[in-house]
Amino acid sequence: MMPVHASARGMTLVAPQQVILDGLLGQALAANRAGRLSTFIVDEHSAPISIFGQAHKQQNHEGDWYGEHAGKWLSATARAVAQGGHPQLQAALRRVADWLVSQQDPDGYLGNYAAERRFTVPQPPKPESWNGEPALRTWDIWTHSYLILGLLETWRALGDAAYLQAACRIADLCWQALESGIDITTLGNHHGMSATVLLDPAADLYLVTAEPRYLALAERILQQANANPRLALLDKALAGEDAAFIATGKAYQLSWNLVGLAKLHKATGNPAYRTAVDKLWQNIREQHLTLGGGPWGGVAHRSREVFNAPRTFFPQAYVETCSVLAWMQLNRELLAITGHARYADELERTAYNDLLAAMAPNGEDWCYYTYPNGRRIHTTYWRCCKSSGAMAVEELPQVAYGVAADGGLRVNLYGPGQANLAHAQAGQVHLQQVTRYPFDGTVAITVRPEASAAFSIGVRIPGWADNATITINGQPQAVEAGSDGFVQLQRSWQAGDCIELRLPMPPRLHHAANINVQESRAPDGSPVAQEVLRWEYVGLSRGPLVYATGLVDGYKTDETLRLPTAPPAQWLQVGEDAGEGAPITLLLDDRAPLHWEPYYRCGGRGHGSWRLSWLSLAPTD
Repeated sequence: MMPVHASARGMTLVAPQQVILDGLLGQALAANRAGRLSTFIVDEHSAPISIFGQAHKQQNHEGDWYGEHAGKWLSATARAVAQGGHPQLQAALRRVADWLVSQQDPDGYLGNYAAERRFTVPQPPKPESWNGEPALRTWDIWTHSYLILGLLETWRALGDAAYLQAACRIADLCWQALESGIDITTLGNHHGMSATVLLDPAADLYLVTAEPRYLALAERILQQANANPRLALLDKALAGEDAAFIATGKAYQLSWNLVGLAKLHKATGNPAYRTAVDKLWQNIREQHLTLGGGPWGGVAHRSREVFNAPRTFFPQAYVETCSVLAWMQLNRELLAITGHARYADELERTAYNDLLAAMAPNGEDWCYYTYPNGRRIHTTYWRCCKSSGAMAVEELPQVAYGVAADGGLRVNLYGPGQANLAHAQAGQVHLQQVTRYPFDGTVAITVRPEASAAFSIGVRIPGWADNATITINGQPQAVEAGSDGFVQLQRSWQAGDCIELRLPMPPRLHHAANINVQESRAPDGSPVAQEVLRWEYVGLSRGPLVYATGLVDGYKTDETLRLPTAPPAQWLQVGEDAGEGAPITLLLDDRAPLHWEPYYRCGGRGHGSWRLSWLSLAPTD
C-alpha cells in the first residue's frame, strides 16, 4: 500500500525516534512511560483490555465509553516504543495488540458491546434531548475510532501488517454500516459529534493506504455531519459560527472533529475544509482558551465540558484534559499543513501550562479538570482524561522539530534535547539545544551536519517575546520573521556552528474581564447596548509560563487587588531561580506581598493543592 502525500504540505513532522527531549518535557515523558503506560495496561488481563474479550462483550449492554482506553494506550505506548529503549513497553504493546486482534470478529467488529448494542444495528428514533444522545446510549464508534488510531500507531512502531489490516477491517465495517443507510449522527451524543470523530481515523487510513473507500468513508461522515441541522459542521464553520454554538459546543469532540477535517484537507486539498478549520481555530484561539492554552468551559451550562459563550470570562471555569489533547492534535495538523510558527506557539503554551498542570510528577495521576482558579483533584481509575493526558505527552517529540517544504529545518519547541533531521545535501543534521528553557530565555542550538551545505534553519520567536536577539557563532543576525512566522537563518552550515537565541523574560501582566452587555432595540429600531456587569481580573506570566499563587494569606480563594500606579517593573520582583522557575513577588501598597510561582507546579503538584492564576481588581471610578 502506497501512502498518499498531501499537496503543498508546509512541514514534515519528524518521527519520534529522531528526537530526544530532556528538561521539563523530557521529565514528563519519562514519568508517563514509567507511570501510566507501564501500569495501567500490561497484558490482556488488564481491566481496560479484558472488557474486549468475547465472553465479556456479549454481556455488555451498558453502552459506555470505557473501551476508549485501549486505543489511547496503544497510540501513546506505540509512540514511546518508536523512540526506542523501552523493551518492556514494546513487549506489552505487542502482546496487547496481538490479543486485541485475536478478538476481532469475522466482520471486522472489535468493540466491547453485545450484538444488539453495536453501531451496525439501526437504532429506534431518539427523543429530543439537550445533547442529542442516541436512544440507546452507545460509544461504539468512538471506541473504534481510537482503536483504528491505536492500531495504526502500533503498525508504525512495530511494522507488523496485521495491525494495519485490523484497522482497515474496522473501517470497512464502518463503511458497510453507513452504506446500509445508517446515519452516523444517530450513533453519538452531542448531536452526533462523538461518532463523527471517525472522520479522523478514516482520513488517516486513506493517507496511509490510498484506498479510495476510506476517502469515501471520510467524505460520507462529513456529509452526514453537515446534514444534521444541530451540527452542520462544515456550513456553520464556513459561516463563521462560534464554536460554542456548533452542536452543543462540546470542546473535546468538536476539536477532534476538526482534527479529522484538517486531515481530510490534507487528503483532498479542498480549500473549503481548510477555511472551515482555520475559522474555528481562530475563534477558539481568541475566545475559548485559558491563559495556559487549554480550551475551557462550564459557565452557566448544564455540561462542564462545552465551550463558554463568546466573551465569557470566569476564572473558576473548567479545562478538561481530553480537550487539551484534541487542541494539541489540531495544532499538530495545522503545523504540518501550513508550516506556520503560530501553531508551534500554541503547542508550546499548552504543553508547558495546562498539560503539565494536569499531570502529577509520578506520571500516573492526572486531573480530569484543571481550573485557572481552583483546587487540584487527581481523578479516579477509569476517567478518560488519564489516558488523554498520556496521549498528549507522547505528542511532544514529533512536534518539536520539522522539515519545511523547501528542505529547511525548523525548531518548533524550545527546551533541552536533540534531534537528527535529514537534508538532501547535508545528510543527517544533528541539532542540540542547551538551555534552561522555559525557565530561562537563552537557547543555544549547536548544528552538526554530516556534510557542509547551504540550507535554512528556522527558529521561532514566541508571541510573548519582545526584543529577541539571535547570533550565529557570536555574530548578530537580523530578527525578521518570514512568511511562515519563523526567522529563517540561511547559510552554509559547518559542524559546530552555534545559534544563540536570547528571549527576554520580564514578568507580564494580563488583564481580563467578565462583562455582560444588555442588548435590545429602541422603538425606532436603533440598537441599544448597555454594560450592566464588569468584573476585572489580573494574571501573571513570565516567558512561556503562566504563574499562580496558592490560597491568599493561607485561606482566601480570592483577593481584590489595587495595583500600584508606578511602572510594573518597580513592584514585580523576580526572585532567585532555584532550578524550576524564578518566583515572582507582587509588592503592593496596601497589603502584604503576594508570592507567585509557575502554574503547573503551584502547590507542589499535590492532590488537593490550590492554584489561583487570576485575582480580581478593585473597581475604579
